[in-house]
Amino acid sequence: MKKICLSLLVMSTTLFQSQIFPEMKAPIADKKQHLRNIHGDKVNDPYYWMIDYFKKGKDSTQVVNYLTSENSYWEGMMKDTVPFREKLFQEMKARIKEKDESVPVFRKGYYYYTRTETGKQYFKYCRKKGNLSSPEEILLDVDQLAEGHAYYSAAGFSISPDNSKMIYGVDDVSRRQYKLFLKDLTTGKITDLGIKNTTGSATWANDNKTIFYTGKNPETLLTEKIYRHSLGTDPSKDALVYEEKDKTNYIGVGKSKNEKIIMIVSSATTSSETRYINADEPNAAFKVFQPRMKDVLYDVTALEDKFLITTNKDALNFKVMETPLDKTGVENWKDFMPHRKDVLMEGISEFKNYLVFSERQNGLSQLVIIDRRTNKKEFLKFDEAAYTVYPSGNPEYNTDYFRFGYTSMITPSSQYEQNLQTGKRTLLKQQEVLGGYNKANYVTERLFAFAKDGIKIPISIVYKKGLKKEGKNPLLLYAYGSYGSSMEATFSSTRLSLLDRGFAFAIAHIRGGQEMGRQWYEDGKMLKKKNTFTDFINAGEFLMKEKYTSPKHLYAQGGSAGGLLMGAVVNMKPELWNGVIAQVPFVDVINTMLDESIPLTTNEYDEWGNPNNKEAYDYMKSYSPYENIERKNYPNLLVTTGLHDSQVQYFEPAKWVAKLRDLKTDKNVLFLKTDMEYGHGGASGRFDYLKDIALEYAFMFKLEGINK
Repeated sequence: MKKICLSLLVMSTTLFQSQIFPEMKAPIADKKQHLRNIHGDKVNDPYYWMIDYFKKGKDSTQVVNYLTSENSYWEGMMKDTVPFREKLFQEMKARIKEKDESVPVFRKGYYYYTRTETGKQYFKYCRKKGNLSSPEEILLDVDQLAEGHAYYSAAGFSISPDNSKMIYGVDDVSRRQYKLFLKDLTTGKITDLGIKNTTGSATWANDNKTIFYTGKNPETLLTEKIYRHSLGTDPSKDALVYEEKDKTNYIGVGKSKNEKIIMIVSSATTSSETRYINADEPNAAFKVFQPRMKDVLYDVTALEDKFLITTNKDALNFKVMETPLDKTGVENWKDFMPHRKDVLMEGISEFKNYLVFSERQNGLSQLVIIDRRTNKKEFLKFDEAAYTVYPSGNPEYNTDYFRFGYTSMITPSSQYEQNLQTGKRTLLKQQEVLGGYNKANYVTERLFAFAKDGIKIPISIVYKKGLKKEGKNPLLLYAYGSYGSSMEATFSSTRLSLLDRGFAFAIAHIRGGQEMGRQWYEDGKMLKKKNTFTDFINAGEFLMKEKYTSPKHLYAQGGSAGGLLMGAVVNMKPELWNGVIAQVPFVDVINTMLDESIPLTTNEYDEWGNPNNKEAYDYMKSYSPYENIERKNYPNLLVTTGLHDSQVQYFEPAKWVAKLRDLKTDKNVLFLKTDMEYGHGGASGRFDYLKDIALEYAFMFKLEGINK
């Protein structure tokens, strides 16, 4: 009986789709034999040729033609939604305060802020000397610089210690490969330093003429080298001060808040290492703080009288240790804030007289203030069921004022300042939602689903007041679940366009993130990765059981590694979802992890495993979305990618869509949208990205029969 009912459901759904979408012939990708033979396992990959655009020397015409045909297909199939998408775009844009200004941040005698202007896509980076009534100095007019560019990112604004110069980075391709520029803040002259393939930022030594920057491998985009550059000299002669030989590590360079120490950090998922010099001695040789230790991460905070070390050494959820300035080896480390099994230590905001610890307990972020003179503790308290709190804008070391951000799924982003001496808290700014927004009209809850192994999975959910739990509501379930990255319960003004049309929105805080502590991450990576996928499925099933939604109305969304999640769950439980949005999805796990020429592959071994190892290969193959496509029914799918994506290359989603279209047995829609000018993060302007959101919403609304 159940099989008959399911068949009728599939049949009725198929008829419904054919009625709401026009009849158009979908693109069919060519097949070319390409044999992968490893560990005695021979696999033909007929769409491997799509990598040609990425490979130098290859004719990419066929690839571009295929991606263009896919774009033409979704545009034709969604043509009738164009007016609605424009309405959604204008609706979401109208909530954004176009002429706006960030909360000024005081640093070394100046107030720094950004401001935006009506109709402009970017921003202006500004400062005022001494007080906020002083004349404004526009340090960088990004609106002007971005003119004529389809994509433009200016980042890493770094002011010299004497406030006279600024280094910044520019990426106008969307590959996260930045060129460095110098602006003389006295004369206004901008100089291209001739330094390219960087992360976009630089660190000043205290002499106001020496900078340190991180160089990327132009092919793999790995951060491999740290250079020292003296202003006015030939960049080709820059001194190489550090080179990372381990291709699984990321590296970077920065400066302590008290401006006394410059540090180079090399870190993988499971171990790290720090080198340092006195910021007054830029030509000194970097010293190793503590040689890297197997399965030990450590992060160094410099105070005037000691170093603090946040580490997982003998502490799964991390703890804080201390060591003298002249004795940095691990044998000298002593507990400062001991390990607690139920609290994840995430970071330190240091001040001359105070420390603020960022922690996570029961899945929620929290801030703890410690007076360094008395050791008195104060926990900042908040009363919403699900929220996010975090340090925000605290560059000064010698201050007793601490700024932090606060938001929830119904509370717009807010910035507070707390007097650490008196405890007085002041709201500096709350995101203004134009057109009128009343949080009392919405409800946020914190729910717990049960995983297949009995573990409780937190779910943050928001919906408009009055929603009836009858199983008929459309619901969008979102998650990420990788790299220990916790998905926070935050406010989104664009999301109101969903909620006001009857959708609920939920975040599943699944394993692979770090919401419930470090073990939550450990249990969702490597050979335990499938927990991430089954947790998400269990969360969806729970929301149906509690009558928030049903399979006819349940939607899923995830991007990048969250796109891998989408690919896995549509293979494992396709009947659970009416529609799925996979943004820049990492879906060809084995082939990518076998190819070290693909950007960032080797950095990922500690997350997914190295498929050159048979055990890792076999496990990856058992869940990799591309490998596990079968001849069966799949839900409606919208897949997005960017031709210049540096994180997940365009050919992964393109191959996945081509294989899905070849094998799936349903008549549900399958769209591949490729941004031919953008990369992993999409459009760079502050409004253009809304067009992508409008498309995603229109895709779900069309499936729900919502057209206004």
